[in-house]
Amino acid sequence: MPHVEIEISPQSNISELVAALPIAADVLTQFGLGCSGCGVSKYETIEQGAKAHGLRVEPIVAALAQARLSGFVPLISNEDRMAVRRAPGEFSGRAKIKHVVPIMSGKGGVGKSLVTALLALGLRRKHLSVGILDGDITGPSIPKLFGLHTPLAIEADPNAPKTPQGNPQPLMVPALSRSAIEVVSANLLTDKEDTAMIWRGPILSGVIRQFYEQVLWSDLDVLLIDLPPGTSDAPLTVLQSLSVDGVVLVTMPQALATMIVRKAANLVHQLKKPILGVVENMSYFVAPDTGVRYDVFGPSYAQRVAELANAPVFAQLPIDPRKAALADEGRVEEIDDPVVDQLADALLAALQAHPKPKETISII
Repeated sequence: MPHVEIEISPQSNISELVAALPIAADVLTQFGLGCSGCGVSKYETIEQGAKAHGLRVEPIVAALAQARLSGFVPLISNEDRMAVRRAPGEFSGRAKIKHVVPIMSGKGGVGKSLVTALLALGLRRKHLSVGILDGDITGPSIPKLFGLHTPLAIEADPNAPKTPQGNPQPLMVPALSRSAIEVVSANLLTDKEDTAMIWRGPILSGVIRQFYEQVLWSDLDVLLIDLPPGTSDAPLTVLQSLSVDGVVLVTMPQALATMIVRKAANLVHQLKKPILGVVENMSYFVAPDTGVRYDVFGPSYAQRVAELANAPVFAQLPIDPRKAALADEGRVEEIDDPVVDQLADALLAALQAHPKPKETISII
């Protein structure tokens, strides 16, 4: 391979570097930076990518420089591949997790998980550290969207009291997506993604708390919680026992869906939590051959829901076969659409407009 004249530094843009030096993608993959072709890398430098994955930037730059000269991926030590994680913390993760935002609807099938994933992508494109807690225990979708299959690892918490048997308290290690989004989900408790979680309500509530308390989360700017449909155990657990900044409501242009989403909005109001914004999914369809817009499910109800919620409309998302295909293939991070930036900007503006309360209610 001929020598390629290109400057490689911590400030090199990942996407531009890979375009000029294709072998860089293989080098970055060896470090676990497998998102060189996704929408996040267009906005990220090597230094920012290393920080997001908890890696030291110096070995990455050195390996890239060596690959540029030799044309081969150099040997990389296990120490340089190893992410640096914070020490296990206590339940009150307020100092570690800046913002906690549940994504809620009340209605099933409106695309809460996809909206959660798009919000996470937009926040990562702004170089924020993001985690997703998949609160839909019996119908988890997040790992499928991100192509995650390996069960969560377990580490001992050296700071916690030992169990009655004298063993250290176990902590789950979040799965890390290609773009360094941390994910915890019931589907990552087993290596078989079609295993049914046959648990009753009180157990589900306990599992959600465990996913928040007993996980080795990194220092996160935003933790998104993908909630299941309904207004019972799971949403109540999250809204009453976690330090929530506010809720994002997902709806669709259908009178029945709108009625049920209004129930969810009323629940949030009764618990005195702010609604940060409304996202209308499957709002319309634009024919690719003619460019004609069709309101497949009828006229929009987004503004009506937003008025009830006393919150802005973040976005109206169209039916997009390309996004659906990437989601089905576990490649949601390859979505490169301005709407992800629109969602992230709207969420960050809403968080700034709604400072987190100093105290949180607990049901314990």
